[in-house]
Amino acid sequence: MIAVAILAAGKGTRMRSNLPKVLHQLGGKSLVERVLSSTQNLSPSRQIVIVGYSADQVRTEMQGWPHLEFVEQAEQLGTGHAVQQVLPVMEGFTGDLLVLNGDVPLLRPGTLQKMLATHQEHQNAATILTAQLPNPKGYGRVFCDAQMHLQEIIEDRDCTPAQRQNQRINAGVYCFRWSALAEVLPNLKAENDQKEYYLTDAVNYLDPVMVLDVDDYQEILGINDRKQLATAYTILQDRIKDDWLAAGVTIVDPDSITIDETVKLATDVIIEPQTHLRGDTKIDTGSRIGPGSLIENSHIGANVQVLYSVISDSRVGDNSRIGPYTHLRGNVQIGEKCRVGNFVEMKKTTIGDRTNVAHLSYLGDATLGTQVNIGAGTITANYDGVNKHPTLIGDRTKTGANSVLVAPITLGANVTVAAGSTITKNVGDDALVVARQRQSVLPGWRPISSKQTEK
Repeated sequence: MIAVAILAAGKGTRMRSNLPKVLHQLGGKSLVERVLSSTQNLSPSRQIVIVGYSADQVRTEMQGWPHLEFVEQAEQLGTGHAVQQVLPVMEGFTGDLLVLNGDVPLLRPGTLQKMLATHQEHQNAATILTAQLPNPKGYGRVFCDAQMHLQEIIEDRDCTPAQRQNQRINAGVYCFRWSALAEVLPNLKAENDQKEYYLTDAVNYLDPVMVLDVDDYQEILGINDRKQLATAYTILQDRIKDDWLAAGVTIVDPDSITIDETVKLATDVIIEPQTHLRGDTKIDTGSRIGPGSLIENSHIGANVQVLYSVISDSRVGDNSRIGPYTHLRGNVQIGEKCRVGNFVEMKKTTIGDRTNVAHLSYLGDATLGTQVNIGAGTITANYDGVNKHPTLIGDRTKTGANSVLVAPITLGANVTVAAGSTITKNVGDDALVVARQRQSVLPGWRPISSKQTEK
């Protein structure tokens, strides 16, 4: 049985933000959500988040996670003090406790699984995750024997020159046998310059204690300021893009694109430069996205081309072409084999298969049938200043250039709207509709000012 406790009480002063540090976003998830996600393969029986600064805000942001328990650390008096706060709620628990930091978001699930397996196989009282840093200056050094049993932890300032050659440092991730830890937690003392209770001190009372080196030291990098947050994002992006490249996705210029961890890509997708894929986005096989496109919370079908466009909260059917400079938002549904082209905006609109909206148009709150052709400059006037109104357009209907459809309005099937028309009334099937002023020509006319100039 495994329980997880996440230290998430600090403000994060160096972030220079009113937002609690653990709620800052990294690749579509908050830092603390990333830490929680890394533990899910362990199937923990309990998940405890230790909160402090802006505790209510952290609780609110985390309410989408089921079965979370929150324990408050009113004063932040160190890591040992934080874990002391779980003593009352963990009474009677007989398993192992995994302690993680809410600002260390790059841990891989496999690392935690390996750590737990080592802890349980050797029946350790405690297991400490360690890392070998290329430059460990400033970090306390961890010393162990050949069997990886802990000997001591020495702070950097107390190390001899020879001891400083040791590159192994404490990652701040622990697995404890809870019954052993619960006995020693009350004995911690704040006998240090910071007057804080350190969880590392608890290790001195426990035996056996083993250390486990993480394979990639970048996994244990913490976030204390915006620069470190940016560094973590770069590391995360490298991981994500490496995984997709190995899975059969072409990424033309990896340094210029970003992909959220939540995005799903099929084989033979091509991602062009300056493209960004975010949120709950799915792209099917053979589609080419970009260059210069943003897709967020959308489903792009197979063999779709998206060029210099923005798509959010929408769906595009197979074999359609989008862009350049198209904006689809607010639940747009594009059918198969459609073309949505230059400088077209759609909002809350559905268009059927083989329908074209090629250029310079706005469609809002509209439903279009199949094989509809929308001429350049056509707009749906869907807003009357108070309410939004729908426009319905039947199969095979065509609008001429610079047409205005004043909603609510319905055009039947096989309707042709003459160029320059403003349509305010419903039109039945199989009709030509012309709604514009009759052209008048006055031969020989010149402005009065021109005549006066000639005198």
